[in-house]
Amino acid sequence: MIQLTWLQFRLQWLVAMLALAAVAVVVGLTGVHLAHLYGTNVAPCLVQLQANGNVGSCGTTLTSFIHSQALLQNVLRDALLAAPALLGIFWGAPLVAQELERGTFRLVWTQSVSRRHWLAIKLSVVGLACAAVVGLLSLMITWWFNPIDRVNANVIYWQGPINLNLNRFDPSVFDLRGIVPVGYALFAFALGVTAGLLVPRILPAMAITLPLFISGRFAVTWIRPHLIAPVRQSLPLVWGPGAGIAQGGTGTGFFVIAPTPKLPNAWIYSNVVVDQAGHAPTSQFLQSTCPALTVDLAGPAGNVGGGSVSTAAPGPGGPGEQQVHACASAIAARFHQVVTYQPADRYWAFQGLETAIFIALALLLVWFCFWWIRHRMA
Repeated sequence: MIQLTWLQFRLQWLVAMLALAAVAVVVGLTGVHLAHLYGTNVAPCLVQLQANGNVGSCGTTLTSFIHSQALLQNVLRDALLAAPALLGIFWGAPLVAQELERGTFRLVWTQSVSRRHWLAIKLSVVGLACAAVVGLLSLMITWWFNPIDRVNANVIYWQGPINLNLNRFDPSVFDLRGIVPVGYALFAFALGVTAGLLVPRILPAMAITLPLFISGRFAVTWIRPHLIAPVRQSLPLVWGPGAGIAQGGTGTGFFVIAPTPKLPNAWIYSNVVVDQAGHAPTSQFLQSTCPALTVDLAGPAGNVGGGSVSTAAPGPGGPGEQQVHACASAIAARFHQVVTYQPADRYWAFQGLETAIFIALALLLVWFCFWWIRHRMA
């Protein structure tokens, strides 16, 4: 039975191996060059940034590096994003649906092969192949993006044109790194097999698999922030990068923008300025305490959330250093900063938990397939 399954599956496996080999060549050649650029040009800039919080002349270097080989970045992201779904559609859905549609399963069942043994071999061989393909692809892409991810994790605390806020918890990074793509692939595969079993036609089963897989991905992504209780930390209000006073786009009032907390690679849920009772500064308080920072906000200041902002940085035409200091001191005397976040060291815990969820869903679908083929199929 294993040999029969392999003969039926060998063409798909050969295509997957050729695709992986092509990706390995491209990733290997370009990744070595990317790592060399990081070590020679970017790493010294990051040392300078961490030492004094100012990138100086390195801003252009960091920006260029983050956006280097942009086309290849997009291709690799799309490849790993699509791989689990494609395997579920083209490997999972036809696996059983093809046999049922053509009636060839009856021949196997009459050759002293039980239906459960028949299904177990098919699921094991092709399921492990799915995990291997996506696992290798994720490993290569994670390695290739490592220098870019390290830069993104550091430069988000520098307020400048490269403030991208793409740390490891960002969905566009988290979903395409580490071990979670393997969980996605196993879930998509099991979903495709289940669809093919319930709808024993290849094309309808393939069509059903994709929307169900996307729905499952979105559902678990919504659950992700609640997998582990976040840390809530109260900090003295120190006026720094990112801080300012803003006005809503409709001019409904002023509010304080909390300083950017120095939590590298953390997943920040909220960052607010409140008093001991948990109340934010009122618009009236800010206008009376910081008149120099709340006048003419509709003028040349930058936009924040559809409104205007007066930042803490003194500059031409803006508030002076003494005015900013007086405003910051007055606010800090009554209010403090509260940050709710997931620490950076929980990254692999989240990876493991989400992978376990999708593997559990896949196992549940596999159990249903065995139950269905035993009790509901003639």
